[in-house]
Amino acid sequence: MLALAFGPSRRCIQAIHHRAHTISSLFTQSPFSYFRFLCTEAAEKFPQGSLPVKAEAECLSYRIEKLPRGQPVVCAFQSWMGDGFPIHRGEIYHAINRLRKLKMYKRALEMMEWVIRERPYKPKELEYSYLLEFTTRFHGMSREKGVVRLPLTYMKKMRELGYAISHLVFNRLIILHSSPSRRKMIPKILTQMKADKVGPHVSTYNVLMKIEANEHNIEGLAKVYSEMHRKKVEPNEVSYCILAIAHAVARLYTAAEAYVESIEKSATGSNWSTLDLLLILYGYLGKAKELERTWCVVKDLPHIRSKSYMLAIEAFGRIGQLSRAEELWSEMKSTKELKTTEQYNSLISVYCKHGSINKASALFKEMVASRCRPNAITYRHLALGCMKANLVNEALRTLDMGSRSTTSAKVRKSTPWLETTLSIVEIFAEKGDVVNAEKYFGELAQAKYTRYTFVYNTLIKAYLKAKVCDPNLLRRMILGGARPDAETYSLIKLAEQVQR
Repeated sequence: MLALAFGPSRRCIQAIHHRAHTISSLFTQSPFSYFRFLCTEAAEKFPQGSLPVKAEAECLSYRIEKLPRGQPVVCAFQSWMGDGFPIHRGEIYHAINRLRKLKMYKRALEMMEWVIRERPYKPKELEYSYLLEFTTRFHGMSREKGVVRLPLTYMKKMRELGYAISHLVFNRLIILHSSPSRRKMIPKILTQMKADKVGPHVSTYNVLMKIEANEHNIEGLAKVYSEMHRKKVEPNEVSYCILAIAHAVARLYTAAEAYVESIEKSATGSNWSTLDLLLILYGYLGKAKELERTWCVVKDLPHIRSKSYMLAIEAFGRIGQLSRAEELWSEMKSTKELKTTEQYNSLISVYCKHGSINKASALFKEMVASRCRPNAITYRHLALGCMKANLVNEALRTLDMGSRSTTSAKVRKSTPWLETTLSIVEIFAEKGDVVNAEKYFGELAQAKYTRYTFVYNTLIKAYLKAKVCDPNLLRRMILGGARPDAETYSLIKLAEQVQR
């Protein structure tokens, strides 16, 4: 059956939010989408390329996006002002967010250069931080010479103009240097921050904690949090969100629960991004009552996003309430247009985690019929479903099909991908299939997910079940950044006894 399934607005941008962008997406997708300093309701309501016809004519960003290749950005501004629209910060910030999402860094740089040069309003520090960001993104880090030559040039210009340099510029610099190959620059940036007499700020610590969380480095995360307390910087809602999700992913549920309580106490209003994260967390913690309560709050919001539906479906599925997950799926289907692969993946993942491969297969066929193209994570979920249903050969074929799909590094580092892959490794371990366990364990190692002790213990179980003793397992584990626990030593001892 499964084999058959595999065959075939006037001002829409007035409301500017000075808070973090989409907390939940930080943990499931892009690592730093969380730290967009400004975002608008329109950027969420009308995602890439989906603005209504009327809104298109009244949206500065759309005019910039649609400029022919080689035509200067000034043409979009002239067209905008020619139609009687003034240039406000709101339009600029909305355009920044959309151009960043579309990775149109050259256009974003041209736009900020025009703003700084023509001064349609008095530029502030944030405008210069955007100029810094897009200069670096477009020209590349490799063109910098010295420590942070290019950023320091902009900082010098800001001082000449009389602007105080605050944490925002340094936050942006830290984010731009957050990749493993550039992280050695962060201490130097922090040193420059201190030299400029910029005091510690909670948002800077949030950026640093998120870097450690993305690396699955709980010890590093704890060090940043301790430093935060040492400097007497008060954590905020965002801080607790980062800490809670990091500990939940690490299966440190007691600590995660304590941070969730702090989120509830520090939450300011009905912020949809925090509510989305609470849906995820209550799913991890198995708190059905709190999960339902949070979903009721989401339902009372003026607009319920498809993303919130998907997170709720996955959360109810995680705690074993399949019927409730199906209810929300039906509700989303009746109120939202099902047009993305991710929408279908949300319920497919629930079915597959519980071994309901027939239901997953039926939904997969519906997905294909609706012209939503399966992606790599769709096949990864389905492979897990086959494994749960003891259809091992079908699972291997499905994994092979998924390997033919293009999978970005972002997806391979996402929590859904890693957790699904670990579940597959666990089943291979139960069967004593060391070859396949090692193969998919390698994927987890590349994402540094193997820093968690329980991940390495799963691999040791595969060797134990296969009655194979590898004397290097413990050494590999320690060198990989995982700390052996009592279960580790017990498994190693059993493996040694079996070998005798």
